[in-house]
Amino acid sequence: MRRSNMDRAGGKSAAVVAVVTEPRFTQRYREYLEKQKLLERQHRVEKMPDGTVALPVLGESLHEQHLRELRNRVAPGSTCVLTQLLNPVLSKKAQACSPAQRLCLEVRRWVEGRGVTWSAQLEADLPRSWQRHGDLLLLSEDCFQAKQWRNLEPELWETVASALDVQRLAKRGRVSPDGTRTPAVSLLLGDHGWVEHVDNGIRYKFDVTQCMFSFGNITEKLRVASLPCAGEVLVDLYAGIGYFTLPFLVHAGAAFVHACEWNPHAVVALRNNLELNGVADRCQIHFGDNRKLKLSSIADRVNLGLIPSSEEGWPIACQTLRQDAGGILHIHQNVESFPGKTLQPPGSSEMEKEYWSSPQQMITNQLKNGAARDSRRKMLSATTKPEWQRWAEAAESRIATLLQQVHGKPWKTQILHIQPVKSYAPHVDHIVLDLECRPCPLYSFLQAPAGWPDPEETFSGTKGKRLKGSGGSMRPYKFNPGICKSSKGFLCGH
Repeated sequence: MRRSNMDRAGGKSAAVVAVVTEPRFTQRYREYLEKQKLLERQHRVEKMPDGTVALPVLGESLHEQHLRELRNRVAPGSTCVLTQLLNPVLSKKAQACSPAQRLCLEVRRWVEGRGVTWSAQLEADLPRSWQRHGDLLLLSEDCFQAKQWRNLEPELWETVASALDVQRLAKRGRVSPDGTRTPAVSLLLGDHGWVEHVDNGIRYKFDVTQCMFSFGNITEKLRVASLPCAGEVLVDLYAGIGYFTLPFLVHAGAAFVHACEWNPHAVVALRNNLELNGVADRCQIHFGDNRKLKLSSIADRVNLGLIPSSEEGWPIACQTLRQDAGGILHIHQNVESFPGKTLQPPGSSEMEKEYWSSPQQMITNQLKNGAARDSRRKMLSATTKPEWQRWAEAAESRIATLLQQVHGKPWKTQILHIQPVKSYAPHVDHIVLDLECRPCPLYSFLQAPAGWPDPEETFSGTKGKRLKGSGGSMRPYKFNPGICKSSKGFLCGH
Protein backbone atom coordinates (compact mmCIF):
# COMPACT_ATOMS: atom_id res chain seq x y z
CA MET A 1 0.00 0.00 0.00
CA ARG A 2 1.61 3.25 -1.11
CA ARG A 3 1.78 5.72 1.69
CA SER A 4 1.51 9.52 1.44
CA ASN A 5 3.57 12.09 3.35
CA MET A 6 0.45 13.04 5.27
CA ASP A 7 0.09 9.44 6.47
CA ARG A 8 3.67 9.49 7.76
CA ALA A 9 3.37 12.76 9.62
CA GLY A 10 3.35 12.54 13.39
CA GLY A 11 4.68 8.99 13.52
CA LYS A 12 1.37 7.33 12.66
CA SER A 13 1.24 3.85 11.20
CA ALA A 14 0.51 3.37 7.53
CA ALA A 15 -3.06 2.69 6.48
CA VAL A 16 -4.08 -0.97 6.73
CA VAL A 17 -6.87 -2.91 5.05
CA ALA A 18 -9.66 -4.21 7.31
CA VAL A 19 -12.84 -6.26 6.89
CA VAL A 20 -15.95 -4.78 8.54
CA THR A 21 -18.84 -6.69 10.12
CA GLU A 22 -21.32 -6.48 13.01
CA PRO A 23 -20.05 -6.95 16.58
CA ARG A 24 -21.91 -10.28 17.04
CA PHE A 25 -19.97 -11.82 14.14
CA THR A 26 -16.54 -10.52 15.19
CA GLN A 27 -15.36 -13.73 16.90
CA ARG A 28 -16.35 -15.93 13.90
CA TYR A 29 -14.52 -13.59 11.52
CA ARG A 30 -11.43 -13.60 13.76
CA GLU A 31 -11.30 -17.40 13.92
CA TYR A 32 -11.61 -17.74 10.16
CA LEU A 33 -8.97 -15.10 9.43
CA GLU A 34 -6.56 -16.66 11.96
CA LYS A 35 -7.06 -20.11 10.41
CA GLN A 36 -6.36 -18.70 6.95
CA LYS A 37 -3.36 -16.74 8.32
CA LEU A 38 -4.93 -13.50 7.12
CA LEU A 39 -5.40 -11.69 10.46
CA GLU A 40 -3.05 -8.73 10.90
CA ARG A 41 -1.96 -8.76 14.57
CA GLN A 42 0.04 -5.55 14.73
CA HIS A 43 -3.03 -3.32 15.00
CA ARG A 44 -6.10 -3.34 17.16
CA VAL A 45 -9.59 -4.31 16.07
CA GLU A 46 -11.43 -0.98 15.83
CA LYS A 47 -15.02 0.04 16.46
CA MET A 48 -16.37 2.15 13.61
CA PRO A 49 -18.62 5.24 14.06
CA ASP A 50 -21.70 3.28 12.89
CA GLY A 51 -21.16 0.58 15.52
CA THR A 52 -19.62 -2.01 13.20
CA VAL A 53 -16.19 -3.59 13.87
CA ALA A 54 -13.11 -3.53 11.59
CA LEU A 55 -10.60 -6.39 11.75
CA PRO A 56 -7.18 -5.60 10.17
CA VAL A 57 -6.07 -8.12 7.55
CA LEU A 58 -2.76 -8.85 5.85
CA GLY A 59 -2.00 -7.63 2.37
CA GLU A 60 -3.29 -4.85 0.18
CA SER A 61 -6.75 -6.44 -0.20
CA LEU A 62 -8.77 -9.54 0.64
CA HIS A 63 -9.57 -11.93 -2.17
CA GLU A 64 -13.22 -12.14 -3.20
CA GLN A 65 -13.38 -15.86 -2.39
CA HIS A 66 -12.66 -15.09 1.29
CA LEU A 67 -15.35 -12.41 1.35
CA ARG A 68 -17.91 -14.88 -0.08
CA GLU A 69 -16.88 -17.51 2.47
CA LEU A 70 -17.37 -15.05 5.32
CA ARG A 71 -20.78 -13.87 4.08
CA ASN A 72 -22.24 -17.25 3.11
CA ARG A 73 -20.69 -19.90 5.35
CA VAL A 74 -18.84 -18.40 8.32
CA ALA A 75 -21.51 -15.85 9.30
CA PRO A 76 -24.56 -16.01 7.03
CA GLY A 77 -26.40 -12.70 6.80
CA SER A 78 -23.41 -10.67 8.04
CA THR A 79 -22.25 -7.40 6.58
CA CYS A 80 -18.90 -8.05 4.95
CA VAL A 81 -17.12 -5.11 3.35
CA LEU A 82 -13.53 -3.90 3.04
CA THR A 83 -12.25 -0.55 4.32
CA GLN A 84 -8.99 1.24 5.06
CA LEU A 85 -7.96 2.24 8.57
CA LEU A 86 -6.07 5.45 7.89
CA ASN A 87 -4.78 5.84 11.46
CA PRO A 88 -4.66 2.31 12.86
CA VAL A 89 -3.74 1.86 16.51
CA LEU A 90 -0.93 -0.54 17.37
CA SER A 91 -1.85 -3.52 19.46
CA LYS A 92 -0.52 -3.77 23.02
CA LYS A 93 1.90 -6.46 21.92
CA ALA A 94 3.24 -4.34 19.09
CA GLN A 95 3.62 -1.34 21.39
CA ALA A 96 5.74 -3.43 23.75
CA CYS A 97 8.11 -4.47 20.96
CA SER A 98 11.52 -2.92 20.45
CA PRO A 99 11.86 -0.86 17.24
CA ALA A 100 13.82 -3.72 15.63
CA GLN A 101 11.13 -6.24 16.57
CA ARG A 102 8.38 -3.96 15.30
CA LEU A 103 10.27 -3.50 12.04
CA CYS A 104 10.54 -7.27 11.62
CA LEU A 105 6.84 -7.83 12.33
CA GLU A 106 5.60 -5.10 10.01
CA VAL A 107 7.97 -5.93 7.14
CA ARG A 108 7.10 -9.61 7.41
CA ARG A 109 3.37 -8.82 7.35
CA TRP A 110 3.81 -6.62 4.31
CA VAL A 111 6.06 -9.08 2.47
CA GLU A 112 3.72 -12.02 3.04
CA GLY A 113 0.83 -9.85 1.89
CA ARG A 114 2.64 -9.48 -1.41
CA GLY A 115 2.74 -13.26 -1.82
CA VAL A 116 6.45 -13.59 -0.96
CA THR A 117 7.48 -16.40 1.38
CA TRP A 118 9.15 -15.12 4.53
CA SER A 119 12.46 -16.78 5.34
CA ALA A 120 15.20 -16.81 7.97
CA GLN A 121 17.49 -15.24 5.37
CA LEU A 122 15.22 -12.21 4.97
CA GLU A 123 14.84 -11.82 8.72
CA ALA A 124 18.61 -11.96 9.24
CA ASP A 125 18.99 -9.29 6.55
CA LEU A 126 16.94 -6.72 8.46
CA PRO A 127 18.80 -3.90 10.26
CA ARG A 128 19.32 -4.15 14.01
CA SER A 129 20.62 -0.62 14.51
CA TRP A 130 20.58 2.73 12.70
CA GLN A 131 21.18 6.46 13.07
CA ARG A 132 18.19 8.72 13.52
CA HIS A 133 18.41 12.33 12.34
CA GLY A 134 15.02 13.87 13.02
CA ASP A 135 12.61 12.45 10.43
CA LEU A 136 15.40 10.70 8.50
CA LEU A 137 16.75 7.27 9.37
CA LEU A 138 20.23 6.25 8.17
CA LEU A 139 20.55 2.49 7.74
CA SER A 140 23.86 0.62 7.85
CA GLU A 141 25.41 -0.88 4.73
CA ASP A 142 25.03 -4.50 5.90
CA CYS A 143 21.22 -4.74 5.66
CA PHE A 144 18.69 -5.33 2.87
CA GLN A 145 21.32 -7.04 0.73
CA ALA A 146 19.29 -10.10 -0.35
CA LYS A 147 18.16 -10.09 -4.00
CA GLN A 148 14.51 -10.63 -3.02
CA TRP A 149 14.27 -7.06 -1.68
CA ARG A 150 14.92 -5.55 -5.11
CA ASN A 151 11.61 -6.81 -6.45
CA LEU A 152 9.80 -5.13 -3.52
CA GLU A 153 11.19 -1.61 -3.98
CA PRO A 154 10.25 1.22 -3.69
CA GLU A 155 7.14 0.35 -1.63
CA LEU A 156 9.38 -1.61 0.76
CA TRP A 157 10.98 1.61 1.97
CA GLU A 158 7.59 3.12 2.79
CA THR A 159 6.83 0.11 4.98
CA VAL A 160 10.21 0.39 6.74
CA ALA A 161 9.71 4.13 7.32
CA SER A 162 6.22 3.48 8.70
CA ALA A 163 7.49 0.83 11.12
CA LEU A 164 10.21 3.13 12.45
CA ASP A 165 8.12 6.33 12.49
CA VAL A 166 10.16 8.40 10.04
CA GLN A 167 9.47 10.13 6.74
CA ARG A 168 12.82 9.62 4.98
CA LEU A 169 15.26 6.74 4.65
CA ALA A 170 18.88 6.58 3.55
CA LYS A 171 21.37 3.74 3.45
CA ARG A 172 25.06 4.09 4.17
CA GLY A 173 27.84 2.64 2.06
CA ARG A 174 31.59 2.74 2.63
CA VAL A 175 33.29 6.08 3.11
CA SER A 176 34.91 7.18 -0.13
CA PRO A 177 38.74 7.00 -0.09
CA ASP A 178 38.90 10.34 -1.93
CA GLY A 179 40.46 12.22 0.98
CA THR A 180 37.32 14.24 1.67
CA ARG A 181 35.69 11.31 3.54
CA THR A 182 32.57 11.65 1.40
CA PRO A 183 30.03 9.08 2.59
CA ALA A 184 28.54 6.75 -0.03
CA VAL A 185 24.97 7.25 1.13
CA SER A 186 21.92 6.49 -1.01
CA LEU A 187 18.60 8.20 -0.39
CA LEU A 188 15.92 5.49 -0.41
CA LEU A 189 12.86 7.55 0.51
CA GLY A 190 12.45 11.32 0.48
CA ASP A 191 13.40 14.32 -1.62
CA HIS A 192 16.66 15.43 0.05
CA GLY A 193 19.22 14.41 2.66
CA TRP A 194 19.46 17.61 4.71
CA VAL A 195 18.98 17.06 8.45
CA GLU A 196 19.51 18.98 11.68
CA HIS A 197 21.12 17.49 14.77
CA VAL A 198 21.61 19.16 18.16
CA ASP A 199 24.58 18.23 20.37
CA ASN A 200 25.20 19.99 23.69
CA GLY A 201 23.06 22.96 22.59
CA ILE A 202 24.90 23.32 19.25
CA ARG A 203 22.95 23.05 16.00
CA TYR A 204 24.46 21.09 13.12
CA LYS A 205 22.77 21.07 9.70
CA PHE A 206 24.21 18.92 6.93
CA ASP A 207 23.38 16.63 4.02
CA VAL A 208 23.82 13.00 5.13
CA THR A 209 24.47 11.97 1.53
CA GLN A 210 27.47 14.32 1.31
CA CYS A 211 28.89 14.80 4.83
CA MET A 212 30.01 12.59 7.71
CA PHE A 213 28.53 12.80 11.21
CA SER A 214 29.74 10.56 14.04
CA PHE A 215 27.62 10.12 17.16
CA GLY A 216 30.57 8.31 18.74
CA ASN A 217 32.56 11.56 18.99
CA ILE A 218 30.16 13.14 21.49
CA THR A 219 32.52 12.55 24.45
CA GLU A 220 35.32 14.44 22.68
CA LYS A 221 32.97 17.26 21.66
CA LEU A 222 31.90 17.60 25.30
CA ARG A 223 35.53 17.61 26.43
CA VAL A 224 36.51 20.22 23.84
CA ALA A 225 33.61 22.39 25.00
CA SER A 226 35.02 22.36 28.55
CA LEU A 227 38.60 23.36 27.64
CA PRO A 228 39.82 26.79 28.85
CA CYS A 229 40.24 28.54 25.49
CA ALA A 230 39.19 32.08 26.38
CA GLY A 231 41.15 34.60 24.30
CA GLU A 232 42.89 31.90 22.26
CA VAL A 233 43.33 31.61 18.50
CA LEU A 234 42.76 28.09 17.20
CA VAL A 235 43.39 26.26 13.96
CA ASP A 236 41.06 23.34 13.17
CA LEU A 237 42.82 21.48 10.36
CA TYR A 238 39.93 19.11 9.58
CA ALA A 239 36.84 21.17 10.36
CA GLY A 240 34.17 19.22 8.45
CA ILE A 241 30.74 20.65 9.22
CA GLY A 242 32.09 22.13 12.47
CA TYR A 243 32.22 19.09 14.77
CA PHE A 244 34.92 20.67 16.95
CA THR A 245 35.09 24.20 15.53
CA LEU A 246 31.65 24.97 16.98
CA PRO A 247 32.28 23.64 20.54
CA PHE A 248 35.53 25.63 20.64
CA LEU A 249 33.65 28.80 19.69
CA VAL A 250 30.29 28.34 21.42
CA HIS A 251 31.30 26.79 24.74
CA ALA A 252 35.11 26.93 25.17
CA GLY A 253 35.24 30.68 24.48
CA ALA A 254 37.90 30.71 21.76
CA ALA A 255 38.54 34.21 20.45
CA PHE A 256 38.93 33.07 16.83
CA VAL A 257 39.13 29.83 14.85
CA HIS A 258 40.72 29.21 11.47
CA ALA A 259 38.70 26.29 10.06
CA CYS A 260 40.28 24.25 7.24
CA GLU A 261 38.19 21.97 5.02
CA TRP A 262 38.42 20.72 1.44
CA ASN A 263 35.06 18.96 1.02
CA PRO A 264 32.90 21.60 -0.74
CA HIS A 265 29.67 20.12 0.66
CA ALA A 266 31.05 20.24 4.20
CA VAL A 267 32.14 23.87 3.65
CA VAL A 268 28.57 24.81 2.70
CA ALA A 269 27.27 23.13 5.86
CA LEU A 270 30.03 24.68 8.02
CA ARG A 271 29.26 28.18 6.80
CA ASN A 272 25.57 27.62 7.50
CA ASN A 273 26.26 26.17 10.98
CA LEU A 274 28.45 29.11 11.97
CA GLU A 275 25.55 31.43 11.13
CA LEU A 276 22.99 29.21 12.89
CA ASN A 277 25.01 29.30 16.11
CA GLY A 278 25.85 33.02 15.94
CA VAL A 279 29.66 32.68 15.73
CA ALA A 280 30.36 33.39 12.05
CA ASP A 281 32.21 36.61 12.92
CA ARG A 282 34.82 34.66 14.93
CA CYS A 283 35.75 32.12 12.29
CA GLN A 284 37.53 32.16 8.95
CA ILE A 285 37.06 29.20 6.60
CA HIS A 286 40.09 28.10 4.58
CA PHE A 287 38.79 26.01 1.68
CA GLY A 288 41.25 23.60 0.11
CA ASP A 289 44.17 21.34 0.98
CA ASN A 290 45.40 22.31 4.46
CA ARG A 291 48.93 21.19 3.55
CA LYS A 292 49.10 24.36 1.43
CA LEU A 293 47.88 26.61 4.26
CA LYS A 294 49.74 29.94 4.39
CA LEU A 295 49.13 30.60 8.10
CA SER A 296 52.13 30.52 10.42
CA SER A 297 52.97 31.40 14.05
CA ILE A 298 49.35 32.25 14.87
CA ALA A 299 47.77 29.45 16.91
CA ASP A 300 47.57 28.88 20.65
CA ARG A 301 45.94 25.53 19.96
CA VAL A 302 45.60 23.24 16.91
CA ASN A 303 42.99 20.51 16.49
CA LEU A 304 43.84 17.54 14.23
CA GLY A 305 40.57 15.62 14.18
CA LEU A 306 41.17 13.12 11.39
CA ILE A 307 41.22 9.34 11.66
CA PRO A 308 42.71 6.85 11.12
CA SER A 309 45.64 9.28 11.23
CA SER A 310 46.24 13.02 11.00
CA GLU A 311 50.01 12.63 10.52
CA GLU A 312 49.99 14.37 7.14
CA GLY A 313 48.82 17.48 8.96
CA TRP A 314 51.52 17.47 11.66
CA PRO A 315 54.01 19.69 9.77
CA ILE A 316 51.41 22.39 9.08
CA ALA A 317 50.19 22.13 12.69
CA CYS A 318 53.74 22.86 13.87
CA GLN A 319 53.96 25.75 11.39
CA THR A 320 50.80 27.39 12.72
CA LEU A 321 51.80 27.23 16.42
CA ARG A 322 52.98 30.55 17.83
CA GLN A 323 56.76 30.73 17.48
CA ASP A 324 57.12 32.90 20.60
CA ALA A 325 54.92 30.97 23.03
CA GLY A 326 53.94 27.67 21.44
CA GLY A 327 50.67 26.01 22.30
CA ILE A 328 48.76 22.71 22.49
CA LEU A 329 48.08 20.12 19.79
CA HIS A 330 45.02 17.83 19.98
CA ILE A 331 46.06 14.85 17.82
CA HIS A 332 43.48 12.19 16.87
CA GLN A 333 44.64 8.68 15.97
CA ASN A 334 43.35 5.13 15.63
CA VAL A 335 45.69 2.95 17.68
CA GLU A 336 45.75 -0.84 17.48
CA SER A 337 45.79 -2.87 20.69
CA PHE A 338 45.71 -6.61 21.21
CA PRO A 339 44.07 -9.00 23.69
CA GLY A 340 46.16 -9.83 26.71
CA LYS A 341 48.39 -6.78 26.37
CA THR A 342 46.16 -4.22 28.08
CA LEU A 343 47.56 -3.15 31.42
CA GLN A 344 44.62 -3.32 33.82
CA PRO A 345 44.36 -0.72 36.61
CA PRO A 346 44.92 -2.30 40.03
CA GLY A 347 42.06 -2.78 42.45
CA SER A 348 38.97 -2.91 40.21
CA SER A 349 38.04 -4.94 37.15
CA GLU A 350 35.19 -2.45 36.51
CA MET A 351 37.48 0.57 36.28
CA GLU A 352 38.04 0.36 32.53
CA LYS A 353 34.28 0.14 31.85
CA GLU A 354 33.59 3.17 34.07
CA TYR A 355 36.52 5.03 32.55
CA TRP A 356 35.19 4.60 29.02
CA SER A 357 31.62 5.48 29.93
CA SER A 358 32.37 8.91 31.39
CA PRO A 359 33.87 11.72 29.30
CA GLN A 360 34.94 13.47 32.50
CA GLN A 361 37.30 10.64 33.48
CA MET A 362 40.59 11.51 31.84
CA ILE A 363 44.21 10.51 31.89
CA THR A 364 45.56 13.87 32.95
CA ASN A 365 49.02 15.10 33.76
CA GLN A 366 49.43 18.15 35.95
CA LEU A 367 53.23 17.94 36.12
CA LYS A 368 55.02 20.81 34.42
CA ASN A 369 58.77 20.06 34.49
CA GLY A 370 61.04 17.66 32.70
CA ALA A 371 62.40 16.14 35.92
CA ALA A 372 58.96 14.72 36.69
CA ARG A 373 58.61 13.02 33.29
CA ASP A 374 59.25 9.52 34.68
CA SER A 375 56.59 9.99 37.36
CA ARG A 376 54.16 11.23 34.71
CA ARG A 377 54.76 8.15 32.56
CA LYS A 378 54.19 5.88 35.57
CA MET A 379 50.87 7.62 36.16
CA LEU A 380 49.84 7.22 32.52
CA SER A 381 50.83 3.57 32.40
CA ALA A 382 48.67 2.82 35.44
CA THR A 383 45.48 3.92 33.73
CA THR A 384 45.89 3.46 29.99
CA LYS A 385 46.74 0.82 27.45
CA PRO A 386 50.47 0.50 26.81
CA GLU A 387 49.86 0.75 23.04
CA TRP A 388 48.33 4.21 23.53
CA GLN A 389 51.28 5.33 25.62
CA ARG A 390 53.85 4.00 23.17
CA TRP A 391 52.12 5.71 20.26
CA ALA A 392 51.86 8.98 22.22
CA GLU A 393 55.56 8.97 23.07
CA ALA A 394 56.49 8.24 19.45
CA ALA A 395 54.22 11.07 18.29
CA GLU A 396 55.74 13.39 20.88
CA SER A 397 59.24 12.64 19.60
CA ARG A 398 58.21 13.16 15.96
CA ILE A 399 56.48 16.45 16.74
CA ALA A 400 59.56 17.73 18.61
CA THR A 401 61.68 17.01 15.54
CA LEU A 402 59.18 18.74 13.24
CA LEU A 403 59.03 21.80 15.49
CA GLN A 404 62.81 22.22 15.36
CA GLN A 405 62.78 21.82 11.57
CA VAL A 406 59.92 24.29 11.08
CA HIS A 407 61.02 26.97 13.54
CA GLY A 408 64.80 26.51 13.48
CA LYS A 409 65.20 26.02 17.22
CA PRO A 410 64.54 23.29 19.80
CA TRP A 411 61.17 22.95 21.50
CA LYS A 412 60.04 21.29 24.70
CA THR A 413 57.12 18.84 24.29
CA GLN A 414 55.03 17.26 27.02
CA ILE A 415 52.17 14.75 27.00
CA LEU A 416 49.39 16.38 28.99
CA HIS A 417 46.53 14.00 28.40
CA ILE A 418 45.41 10.88 26.50
CA GLN A 419 41.65 10.66 25.89
CA PRO A 420 39.84 7.56 24.58
CA VAL A 421 37.00 8.54 22.26
CA LYS A 422 35.50 5.26 21.09
CA SER A 423 36.32 1.76 19.97
CA TYR A 424 36.59 2.15 16.22
CA ALA A 425 36.85 -1.58 15.42
CA PRO A 426 37.93 -4.75 17.27
CA HIS A 427 41.26 -3.94 18.94
CA VAL A 428 41.35 -0.48 17.33
CA ASP A 429 40.82 2.54 19.60
CA HIS A 430 40.21 6.13 18.57
CA ILE A 431 42.19 8.28 21.01
CA VAL A 432 43.24 11.93 21.29
CA LEU A 433 46.67 13.06 22.46
CA ASP A 434 46.93 16.50 24.05
CA LEU A 435 50.53 17.58 23.49
CA GLU A 436 51.97 20.78 24.94
CA CYS A 437 54.66 22.36 22.75
CA ARG A 438 56.82 25.26 23.99
CA PRO A 439 59.94 26.83 22.46
CA CYS A 440 63.10 26.28 24.54
CA PRO A 441 64.88 29.49 25.64
CA LEU A 442 68.51 29.69 24.52
CA TYR A 443 69.44 32.07 27.31
CA SER A 444 68.79 31.87 31.05
CA PHE A 445 68.96 34.73 33.53
CA LEU A 446 70.19 34.05 37.07
CA GLN A 447 70.46 36.13 40.23
CA ALA A 448 74.13 37.18 40.57
CA PRO A 449 75.36 38.58 43.90
CA ALA A 450 76.81 42.10 43.88
CA GLY A 451 80.56 42.14 43.45
CA TRP A 452 80.71 39.29 40.94
CA PRO A 453 82.93 39.95 37.92
CA ASP A 454 81.37 41.82 35.07
CA PRO A 455 79.74 39.25 32.74
CA GLU A 456 81.64 40.71 29.78
CA GLU A 457 84.92 39.70 31.40
CA THR A 458 84.01 36.13 32.16
CA PHE A 459 80.95 35.29 30.09
CA SER A 460 79.38 36.66 27.01
CA GLY A 461 76.63 39.05 28.10
CA THR A 462 75.16 42.50 27.69
CA LYS A 463 77.83 45.14 28.00
CA GLY A 464 77.35 47.78 30.69
CA LYS A 465 73.76 46.80 31.50
CA ARG A 466 72.28 45.74 34.79
CA LEU A 467 68.81 44.66 35.78
CA LYS A 468 68.29 46.33 39.14
CA GLY A 469 66.44 44.66 41.99
CA SER A 470 66.32 44.57 45.75
CA GLY A 471 69.15 42.76 47.51
CA GLY A 472 71.47 42.45 44.55
CA SER A 473 71.83 42.89 40.85
CA MET A 474 70.39 40.82 38.02
CA ARG A 475 73.03 40.15 35.40
CA PRO A 476 72.42 38.23 32.17
CA TYR A 477 74.64 35.21 31.67
CA LYS A 478 74.87 33.09 28.55
CA PHE A 479 75.21 29.40 29.34
CA ASN A 480 77.28 27.11 27.21
CA PRO A 481 74.70 24.95 25.42
CA GLY A 482 74.24 21.50 26.90
CA ILE A 483 71.85 18.61 26.58
CA CYS A 484 68.43 19.63 27.88
CA LYS A 485 66.63 16.48 29.02
CA SER A 486 63.29 18.23 28.92
CA SER A 487 63.65 19.04 25.22
CA LYS A 488 64.13 15.55 23.83
CA GLY A 489 67.91 15.84 23.79
CA PHE A 490 68.25 19.06 21.76
CA LEU A 491 70.93 21.61 22.58
CA CYS A 492 69.51 24.53 24.50
CA GLY A 493 70.07 26.64 27.56
CA HIS A 494 66.82 25.65 29.26
